[in-house]
Amino acid sequence: METRRRSLVKAVLWNVIGLVVMAVVGLIATGSAAVGGTLAVVNTVIGLVMYVIYERIWARIKWGRHA
Repeated sequence: METRRRSLVKAVLWNVIGLVVMAVVGLIATGSAAVGGTLAVVNTVIGLVMYVIYERIWARIKWGRHA
């Protein structure tokens, strides 16, 4: 089982990558850096929260693990 801190660091790093990608996609799709950036930030916040919850749930599931 990994620590909560490790799960959080993994989630933050993954979401930084996602933030950059979403900002570029939003800019390309809308032509506006402000709209693209807003979409990226909202997506990142939602994704971060959901990822942490998802990881913590899976950390408690023993199925598929070997001792």
